Amino acid sequence: MQEITVEIINDSGLHTRPGKDFVQLAKKYESKILIVKEGIEYNGKSLLKIMKAGISKGDNIAIKAEGEDEAEALMALKDYVENLDPTA
Repeated sequence: MQEITVEIINDSGLHTRPGKDFVQLAKKYESKILIVKEGIEYNGKSLLKIMKAGISKGDNIAIKAEGEDEAEALMALKDYVENLDPTA
């Protein structure tokens, strides 16, 4: 299992469209994807779980991946989060 930490920089966090896009990207990978916020793990392939996490601007989250393509998945998800439009 690999893990990275990222800061949420866009105004809407991982809600609605950014959350949906994150889930769609995560589902492209075979690896198990988890988001960790304040010590609680959420399924990164479930929009409902991501919405439940309430990830907002300024939050630091960990993204974990476990599986054959975990490194590739982590890099893609990290890039996605870090490149979100700050005003979106």
